[in-house]
Amino acid sequence: MDTRFPSGQEIARKWFVVDGSGLTLGRLASRVASILAGKENPMYTPFIDTGDHVIIINAEKVKVTGMKADQKMYRHYTGFPGGLREEGFRKRFDRAPERVVQAAILGMLPKNKLGKAMGKKLKVYKGDQHEHQAQKPEVLAVAAR
Repeated sequence: MDTRFPSGQEIARKWFVVDGSGLTLGRLASRVASILAGKENPMYTPFIDTGDHVIIINAEKVKVTGMKADQKMYRHYTGFPGGLREEGFRKRFDRAPERVVQAAILGMLPKNKLGKAMGKKLKVYKGDQHEHQAQKPEVLAVAAR
């Protein structure tokens, strides 16, 4: 019996919309990362991008637990001497909540070309409006605890 791998034409990608209102950031991110990677698809193959598209709305209503809002820091290096820049969670969340949610999800994907392809299928919006109505996304329920 031969092993059969899905080709690009066989992969039928779906569109899902997730409402982030009241959801915990980590739980939301792990569920969405699994969908982007295609792990919930019966055709899942580790070295082929079989994932679906995900739209997240109401990113500003996502919550974090514990002391993360006070203690978590986002760091990046500019490339210049002394160029380490830091920004706290609250400041970044107030400024750009969609970037906080996107960073949490992309951090759970592989750090290679396949992971970049998976990350391009993620769309995050601050409010409850999105511009992907033509794709007829299905509502995906993520359990909130």
